[in-house]
Amino acid sequence: MLLIYCPYCQEERPELEFRHAGEAHIARPSDIKAISDEEFEGFFFIRSNPKGVTFERWWHVHGCGRFFNAVRDTVTDKIIMTYEAGKPRPTDEEIQARQRELAS
Repeated sequence: MLLIYCPYCQEERPELEFRHAGEAHIARPSDIKAISDEEFEGFFFIRSNPKGVTFERWWHVHGCGRFFNAVRDTVTDKIIMTYEAGKPRPTDEEIQARQRELAS
């Protein structure tokens, strides 16, 4: 079982307390009625699915009830780090430093 660190509760909790909420850092259309069908499809259905490091939203549904972002490696299924929603995505250097820290 994965243990996921909630940046709001500031503790690791079992993954059963959380729900995956999709890709992080997606810009929502400002006027949904004005976008084309192709733009609608792109926003709601088309997501990147990289092999390796990805940025995701998670919801601590059975805890504080807040959304946060996580950096996860899709190859190993390990969460590298989490951070509060609304914060900028970590730099490559920050991610690599955290991966080295987890490996030691």
